[in-house]
Amino acid sequence: MFLSTALQARTAILATHWGKHIRNLHKTAVQNRTARGALFVHRDTPENNPETPFDFTPENYKRIEAIVKNYPEGHKAAVVLPVLDLAQRQNGWLPISAMNKVTEILQVPPMRVYEVPVGKYHIQVCTTTHCMLQNPNSMLEAIQKKLGIKFGETTPDKLFTLIEVECLGACVNAPVVQINDNYYEDLTPKDIEEIIDELKAGKIPKPEPRSGLFFCEPAGGLTSLTEPPKGPGFGMQAGL
Repeated sequence: MFLSTALQARTAILATHWGKHIRNLHKTAVQNRTARGALFVHRDTPENNPETPFDFTPENYKRIEAIVKNYPEGHKAAVVLPVLDLAQRQNGWLPISAMNKVTEILQVPPMRVYEVPVGKYHIQVCTTTHCMLQNPNSMLEAIQKKLGIKFGETTPDKLFTLIEVECLGACVNAPVVQINDNYYEDLTPKDIEEIIDELKAGKIPKPEPRSGLFFCEPAGGLTSLTEPPKGPGFGMQAGL
């Protein structure tokens, strides 16, 4: 069924109208009662607008070419996150001009790329079952009090963003927090306060279990695998 001429004209007007504003819309993290995230909308500023200078370095263009080759032809949308990560590492943050550059390179719609900006240190707190069983509430309260923000918020100096995430895969050393690429495990309120202080001072704390453990083992020490492996053939029937 074909649209009437009047309806086609109206549709074209609406498409043009919203097309002008689509770059002002970021993918949203809807704030709910558990404060999992917040609603973010882009507004042009002198420091962050489509005219803000940004381009990848020649070295990073080569990296992008290598990244794209890892994905099947016709699936450039899957490359968005790795290339955004590259832009973040190069520039320290993601202005909208960097996002537009990514859409240009990958030839994907802008809304595939626009995302919520985060602070320099992205604090991701695991609140899945095992971490919750370790009574992390005091640690969460320490983070929120130390930074003055809640889940889904960024500090005024753009240094820290705090979010809640699902399992980080380090359950044996719960509670766990991921900050950018680093894991900090077996945390206490004092531990996380010390980590935040070091980050504020421009230092990167060593990613490791803060309890001093070097293996994925219970707090009381190893209870299994306490001797070298028996080697090939151990426990097999003699006739085999």
